[in-house]
Amino acid sequence: VPISWEEALDTLADKMMELRKNNEPEKLMYMRGRYSPTSTDLLYGTLPKIFGTPNYYSHSAICAEAEKMGPGYTQGFFGYHDYDLAKTKCLVVWGCDPLSSNRQVPNAIAKFSDILDRGTVIAVDPRMSASVAKANEWLPIKPGEDGALAAGIAHVLLTEGLWSKEFVGSFKDGKNLFKTGATVDETAFAEKQTHGIVKFWNIELKDRTP
Repeated sequence: VPISWEEALDTLADKMMELRKNNEPEKLMYMRGRYSPTSTDLLYGTLPKIFGTPNYYSHSAICAEAEKMGPGYTQGFFGYHDYDLAKTKCLVVWGCDPLSSNRQVPNAIAKFSDILDRGTVIAVDPRMSASVAKANEWLPIKPGEDGALAAGIAHVLLTEGLWSKEFVGSFKDGKNLFKTGATVDETAFAEKQTHGIVKFWNIELKDRTP
């Protein structure tokens, strides 16, 4: 049933006040799209704080700002970038669709067919995206199971000694001590460009078999 803007605002206000009176402000969630002075400064920047909810999300959470987190936390580079698709031989498209989204769509479209000609494209995504449709292999995982798949892959890479010794480093005596379910002495491993790989194995990966 159509209602006026005034009725809509009154209904929204009543629902919000009901949450406040029930001491449940965290049940209000605000999600906004792209930037505007109203949505950014007032509704996103001020309203949730005044109301008392921590649950407010911006457009950036599903855009390039989120993409910065990967290289930011692994390489210390928080910035817009693109990958060396001109020389890529194996492209793993994990939870994204470079042919349809991100800031470098034209570059991805131009380079994608060349990657397929000289190498392999593997897509990890629960949905049939444009990249999935063209990939050599599709892993249609269930939503929310990305971490389980990543941990399983990491477990196999370590137990079977398939990691890059030149980049990661290796055990000082040359013997692979990564065994399923077994902890490893951190001092037995000489790391190069990574940090805390044995600690992460002991805490998280040792039991994460496929």
